Amino acid sequence: MRWIAGTGRLERDVLCRYTPMSSSSIHAVKASLLHCTGDPDRYSTDNIVYVPDGVMLIENGIIKTCGTADTTPIPEHASVSDFTGKLVIPGFVDTHVHYPQLDMIAAYGTQLLEWLERYTFPAEAAFCDKEHATNAASFFLDQLLTNGTTTAMVFGTVHPESVNAFFNEAHARNLRMICGKVMMDRNAPQNLLDTPEGSYQESQQLIDRWHEKGRLGYAVTPRFAPTSTAEQLRMAGRLLDENPGVHLHTHMAENADECDWVASLFPDTKDYLAVYEQFGLVRKRSMFAHAIHLSDNAWKRLAMHDASVSHCPCSNLFIGSGLFDLRSAQKHQVRVGLGTDIGAGDNVSLLRVVNEAYKVQQLQRHTLTPEHAFYLATLGGARALDLDTKIGSFEAGKEADFLVIDEQATPLLARRTASQKSWQDRLFSVLMLGDDRCIEQTWIMGKHYPTAASILR
Repeated sequence: MRWIAGTGRLERDVLCRYTPMSSSSIHAVKASLLHCTGDPDRYSTDNIVYVPDGVMLIENGIIKTCGTADTTPIPEHASVSDFTGKLVIPGFVDTHVHYPQLDMIAAYGTQLLEWLERYTFPAEAAFCDKEHATNAASFFLDQLLTNGTTTAMVFGTVHPESVNAFFNEAHARNLRMICGKVMMDRNAPQNLLDTPEGSYQESQQLIDRWHEKGRLGYAVTPRFAPTSTAEQLRMAGRLLDENPGVHLHTHMAENADECDWVASLFPDTKDYLAVYEQFGLVRKRSMFAHAIHLSDNAWKRLAMHDASVSHCPCSNLFIGSGLFDLRSAQKHQVRVGLGTDIGAGDNVSLLRVVNEAYKVQQLQRHTLTPEHAFYLATLGGARALDLDTKIGSFEAGKEADFLVIDEQATPLLARRTASQKSWQDRLFSVLMLGDDRCIEQTWIMGKHYPTAASILR
């Protein structure tokens, strides 16, 4: 939806543009505040902070201080947003999603490899067209904001146009986003193939144009081992070496048939992770989506390399890939974030992702606590992307991306939370029963973004 100034009506699509705050602007947010300062499962629940009567001061889009109303005086000249009775939390972080696949979300009846052939590749072919890519990127970003996602690591397509369109739209909204052009030179339709040298050159041009422009970051993005030759994976490693600070974003060990395919394509490597290791792709700022079918040794090596994984439960269940082993990740202290993995994932909302993540662990006789689930969706995701010095919590100096949560957004949720006295119980109810209706407002760098949902309220 889009608000048409002076007409009193909404039209499709909201394009949330960023307006800088004045240089002397201090803004105070009054609400119940909830955020993590560390991993509440690995160490202690002291790493999650709940302030029922809280104040957060923001200056020029950056958090100045955060504390109780008694200990955090509001300057006389500050503007104030009073959300008393509402919960304010950091924005959600989606660590793995494909924006070009939003139009084929909830595609019926296949598992990974057939799903790519039947649905994904035809959908991605359209992104050679700049206008199509721009329209899709705009709609996708508005969907993220409506669902409370303020940062995401995003796949483009093989076409540079797809990445330029995405970054243009993300930059216009002043969002902290990571994206990259797919590198794919085999085992895909001819109209979606590039070459090792061509993918290197196009990726480098995109890096030069977009990486660290505003709040944007670039990810070197080979789709997955089966669709890149050894030479192209070598080029991906070269891009990482020549551009310190960029990310690596790919898939790994999502599906059993995929793992068998990788073994046949790279017979001299001991496992899937070793394929990426031999080309220097496993390092800090490397994100491996799914990571379901891994040995204990592979988990050890991921930890040794300081790499991260993205847990995508909606996708893993929807196309029947398997159950993520969170216990092994925790045992080896591998950083984990949550991913919607649109379009194999069937929901844009990270609240719904948390709901499915809880069930996936229940099926393995492991309990995902509400505190740790909240951490994974916020600070944990930021840490997995190596962005935790900038986002993910309300610590002083971080960027003020946050959400206003309505814990009574639906009649069922209101009835469920009415009798719950502890914030932990209410948090769990929101995580299990919540969806985009709970996102009353989304704020980016200390400014409210008027998504369609918030305008209609």
